[in-house]
Amino acid sequence: MAIYHMQAKVVSRGSGRSAVAASAYMSCSRMYNDYDGIQHDYTRKQGLIYQEVMLPPMAPLEWNDREQLWNAVEENEKTKDSRLAREFVVALPVELDKDSNISLLQNFIQKNFVDMGMCADFAIHDKGDGNPHAHILLTLRAMDEHGKWLPKARKVYDLDENGERIRLPSGNWKCHKENTVDWNDQKYAEVWRHSWETITNRYLEAAGRPERVDLRSFERQGIQQIPT
Repeated sequence: MAIYHMQAKVVSRGSGRSAVAASAYMSCSRMYNDYDGIQHDYTRKQGLIYQEVMLPPMAPLEWNDREQLWNAVEENEKTKDSRLAREFVVALPVELDKDSNISLLQNFIQKNFVDMGMCADFAIHDKGDGNPHAHILLTLRAMDEHGKWLPKARKVYDLDENGERIRLPSGNWKCHKENTVDWNDQKYAEVWRHSWETITNRYLEAAGRPERVDLRSFERQGIQQIPT
């Protein structure tokens, strides 16, 4: 039976991480972070067998260079506790060869992330120890048609029963913030995990393998919540 494992976490400055460092680590490369002036060098790290950046149509073409992509993200986030990216780590079926696992990932990432407007940076690691896996790094902000970042949330005024704005004692209007995109909605945890299971089983079947991803294994060790 194929091993099923999917872990998700948010790359945040508040936890001492940077998107540039996360990308450099998974791509086993050297990258400079303009935000804090730190160079991250993982060129000695072993096990990288494939890496790729996948972009939606509105993203600037220069973001095919992951260093430019993640520095653009870092530049746009101003606070010391900013959320910078979402990272997935997924186990790849040992029953599939390298090309099949690359195609599997491209299919999953395109359908679930890039088609929704996210930029995706991914890499496959395999040291030949029976643990092939992939790191997927995703942007958190939506973009407009010109490739400009949009706010993560917008101000929405609360209305009374007559549809009028509510004035607070301070004189300000009562309001709240709503996310401009709902990628943090918990429904996507279910959508993404089922998509990974379905696509993986399709590739295993096409390869003539009887093994199948076990969703019950996910319940024990996979993501239960999408970190926000």
